[in-house]
Amino acid sequence: MEAYGSHMRLRELAGISTPEPRLIVVQPWDATLVQAVEKAIMKSELGVNPRVDGKIIRIPIPELDQERRRELDKVCKKMAEDGRIAVRNERRHAHDLAKKLQKDGEITEDELKHAEKEIQSKTDEYIKEIDTVLSHKEKDILAV
Repeated sequence: MEAYGSHMRLRELAGISTPEPRLIVVQPWDATLVQAVEKAIMKSELGVNPRVDGKIIRIPIPELDQERRRELDKVCKKMAEDGRIAVRNERRHAHDLAKKLQKDGEITEDELKHAEKEIQSKTDEYIKEIDTVLSHKEKDILAV
């Protein structure tokens, strides 16, 4: 969220507690940030409705019905896809770096091919790990 002219994490701006199993309480250290924190929580697309209670924000967690479970599953899939994109971007960056090293004469063409294979191997490994975590999380969320 935006605070003090920069992007900051909520935990850097407020105390967060769970006094009850279905309730999160956020207490900003600076009372002037209460409205900004509320807006940031609403924009987060988590499907929760924060309520301001003086200097604190109460966030009731809704019961997980089948529709809510599907929404959370979509959020998880989006996060996984964002992770895959980030891994692919790093792969592209590593390929570019390896090609530059080969162009500058610091590595041979064989070393370039070996580096590209290793980069692809690591990319596949991390994408598989993302898919595995997603699969486990989907089972947790959609289990009734």
